[in-house]
Amino acid sequence: MKPPPFEYHAPRDLGQALSTLAEVRGKVLAGGQSLIPMLNMRLAAPEHLVDINRVPELAVMEAAPDGVRIGAAVRHAEVERAGVHPLLVRALKLVAHPVIRNRGTVVGSLAHADPAAELPAVLAVLGGSVRLARAGAPERDVGAAEFFVGPMESAVQEGELAVSAYFPALGPRTGGAFEEVTRRHGDYALAGVCAVVTLGEDGAIEAARLACIGVGPVPVVVDVTGSPDDAARIVSERTEPDGDVHASAAYRRHLVGVLAERALRNATREAQARGA
Repeated sequence: MKPPPFEYHAPRDLGQALSTLAEVRGKVLAGGQSLIPMLNMRLAAPEHLVDINRVPELAVMEAAPDGVRIGAAVRHAEVERAGVHPLLVRALKLVAHPVIRNRGTVVGSLAHADPAAELPAVLAVLGGSVRLARAGAPERDVGAAEFFVGPMESAVQEGELAVSAYFPALGPRTGGAFEEVTRRHGDYALAGVCAVVTLGEDGAIEAARLACIGVGPVPVVVDVTGSPDDAARIVSERTEPDGDVHASAAYRRHLVGVLAERALRNATREAQARGA
């Protein structure tokens, strides 16, 4: 199928991109790995398409000791090769296939807000944020807890552009893990769990957080600090998966519990290694 008719805009700097978005009602094109199929299947029919790939300010990735900020035009593969954040890199290796990661963007995946996507879970479990910009207004940072509003729905408002995302670094004696089950490699997960574990100086778990995908309308964040040994039950009780042709709700609920235990175990091992 072919996409419905639209007017194409290709701004050359951030100011021009924001002024264009203020003037027209349309969609932002970055990697296009989600948007273009939606256009071709007529699931989206914007009157305008604003291509941000020629905006140099959005193609910047800045790594610092406290975390990494990734611009809206930075590709999955660029972040993966740079190795700027171990948990983010681990999640990126699970995203589709290399040809998709060569074009898809990190911020685009967050703005798309697919409840089965990996990157929203990483942002959520780390307590990261997305920076939004609008013509004539100051930029605003929206935390992950408020950014993901519902399935395929984020906090980006009409006329706003998600210009970057910030992923906090893993602290001392802290490890991360990402576990998921898919029907085939590269498919969206039937269920997945991203875990971050921090150990105390005595080697005991000091903090443990999980973000679950595929089992709710947004990433489901669960703090199991006080009861990591009971993570499977806690996660199973707090998630609300839907059933479909690929898996029943009961199977997904069981699966996310198993993955929670596995992710916690692997994140703890990494935390032990980082603290050695």
